[in-house]
Amino acid sequence: MKSTLCIGLFGSCGSSKWRDKFIKKYTANNIKFFNPLKDDWKPEDSKIEAEHLATDEIILIAITGETFSSASLAETGYAILNTVNNRRSVVIFIDQKLNPLLEIENPTAAKESKNARAIILSHLAYVQRNFPNVKVVQSLEDMLNFSVSLYKLHEQSHKVFD
Repeated sequence: MKSTLCIGLFGSCGSSKWRDKFIKKYTANNIKFFNPLKDDWKPEDSKIEAEHLATDEIILIAITGETFSSASLAETGYAILNTVNNRRSVVIFIDQKLNPLLEIENPTAAKESKNARAIILSHLAYVQRNFPNVKVVQSLEDMLNFSVSLYKLHEQSHKVFD
């Protein structure tokens, strides 16, 4: 499957607003992006998301503390699997802290989410050492800055190879 020069904004959804700053910056810099978050999301939209996850050259996965992010945590593995051994890149941020209200609302889901975050970060330490196209960042700000630089790098490689 051919990749597309586009940044896929995957990760925490629901009421999460992490994408807002990214979209503003990308729009100002003419960076092509895909935002899976939409008010009227329907199950058939999952096909479009799957296509972008499989073909966007740059995949961002931001797991914030605003939601349990169960599906987004699962997507992390798929994103990495789809990018190893090719020119695509994955940038991941996983907040290890949850909103305290979530812990009160559903302690079991909160514990499972925290455990999944720790497990994935442990796996990512290995993956990141062995696959240079997988990058774990420490903040959303780092993710934004790195993704803009990465997009420009991919853009340059398109000019060389096209």
